[in-house]
Amino acid sequence: MRIGIADTTFARYDMAGEAIDEMRKQATGIEIIRYTVPGVKDLPVACKKLLEEQDCVAAMAFGMPGKEEIDKVCAHEASQGLIQAQLMTNKHIIEVFVHEDEAEDDKKLAVLCRNRAREHARNLVNLLLYPERLMKKAGTGQREGAPDAGPLRE
Repeated sequence: MRIGIADTTFARYDMAGEAIDEMRKQATGIEIIRYTVPGVKDLPVACKKLLEEQDCVAAMAFGMPGKEEIDKVCAHEASQGLIQAQLMTNKHIIEVFVHEDEAEDDKKLAVLCRNRAREHARNLVNLLLYPERLMKKAGTGQREGAPDAGPLRE
């Protein structure tokens, strides 16, 4: 099974490397094809190429938008492109973005990047190989990279 990994040179942390390591721990027989592009707006075509030209069954898109308003706009545009690429290919693309303003210092930001990348990698393995694991967590308020919110109670 081939899985595509698209990441950027703009990111300040190698989230793709973390995800690749985690996927290799979670499952055997996975072939990973990595494609690195300059920035988040390049991720949709990178993922589409991985899915269509490299015959990947799913992809992950890693991006790290900056703190400025323009970065947030670019991240939104990239997200829209990733959704469109999913619909065009009928394959999952797990978007893994960490915004630079999600943590107050670089050390906490690095921990967030590592945790979010690894948790989403486990999500993708479960989505493809063990969907019952995800079903058991439905409605439980899972939050990748941060403490879980937990389920709502009446």
